Amino acid sequence: MSLTGTPFLYTTIVLAVVALILPLAFWSRVRGPKALRTAARVLMLLFAQGTAITLVFVLVNNSNNLYDNWADLLGTGNHVQQAANLGADGTGGIAYKKLPKVQQKFTQADGPGMHAAGGVKVTQLKGRVSGVSAEVYVWLPPQYDDPAYKDKKFPVVELLSGYPGSAKAWFGSMKAHEQLEPLMKSGQVAPFILVSPRTNLIAKIDTGCANIPGTVNADSWLSIDVPKMIMDNFRAQSAPDGWAAAGYSAGAHCAAKLAVAHPDRYRAAISLSGYNDPIGERNSLAAGSEELRRANNPYYILKNAPTPPKIAMYISGENGDGYQAGVALEQIAKPPTYVRVVFLPRSMGGHSMALWRPQVPTVFEWLTAEMTGHSSAPRHTRTPSPLSPLTPSSGGSKRAELASGSASRAGAARKP
Repeated sequence: MSLTGTPFLYTTIVLAVVALILPLAFWSRVRGPKALRTAARVLMLLFAQGTAITLVFVLVNNSNNLYDNWADLLGTGNHVQQAANLGADGTGGIAYKKLPKVQQKFTQADGPGMHAAGGVKVTQLKGRVSGVSAEVYVWLPPQYDDPAYKDKKFPVVELLSGYPGSAKAWFGSMKAHEQLEPLMKSGQVAPFILVSPRTNLIAKIDTGCANIPGTVNADSWLSIDVPKMIMDNFRAQSAPDGWAAAGYSAGAHCAAKLAVAHPDRYRAAISLSGYNDPIGERNSLAAGSEELRRANNPYYILKNAPTPPKIAMYISGENGDGYQAGVALEQIAKPPTYVRVVFLPRSMGGHSMALWRPQVPTVFEWLTAEMTGHSSAPRHTRTPSPLSPLTPSSGGSKRAELASGSASRAGAARKP
């Protein structure tokens, strides 16, 4: 029975109701020695509590797409077949653009939101460079099958979930395709192909979108294998001009890092409540050493770039949760690098889907302007908002340190 399926949800509801009825119906009817009666009543109470907790978990999980299946929940899933040392560029010397095309088999995805707005497709991809094997979800814009667009190639946005998080989340909890379909039909948003690959590749740990020889090549999975598959199977624009990455929380960190590290593969990035230093997520593999932290910190990657990359980044966040990270990047960005930072008040929803979901239309309108050049508003505008006071965090690290990546692990915890 699927963890996120309707049958399991209904089963937990029925069990919760039964667990509530049992004490009401049999509490005073239990017979036998006192010890037996006490044990029976305790078991009824434990059953009621257990089913209630399970039901709440299922509702929360279905609402936020935290765990996609039992393997993710129990920590038994591993999607890494091999993790060779692929070098600084993540290719391992493989001319991946010249690899033979592989036609993938796509099926209709199941789950909440997967059948809306024309439906979401899913395929199981074996990464030929990264050694990762995992699912990739794809949604095609309404224009894709329109005869008038039969010769058109479409821009692509890679959608990256947080940790823990399911690759379905952008279509399930975020309802990205449902929100964007009417905007694409009206011309307010460009007809993007939306691609959501699995980012949680190793059980109970965040890969930090990093390449770590012998452990995982998450960067190459996202920036090489997934784009190659999309180019092979769909009418997609080529990189970098036709490609962008978008993410929330840990996925936001990943989106910014991929764009800054690979301006030859991405033109833009959207970061919702992200962070620069990988220790912003305590379970990140990229936080395992000072060397890894710097190598996967978009602040240091941008600061040390030989020439400013031609990329645009939209970064939104609340005080202490994404905003300072964006300001840090904005302050070191030099043309043609462009960073737009948007301050969000706590009243908008905290570190949750309630904050990120309503931003989808706005950030995709911005992305449309950046990648097509068509916009009704000036490009270099920023939501007026003074930088909040730099108060110490619980670990003694200032928020400015968290933003740039000079914080200690003790002070790295984000406070949603």
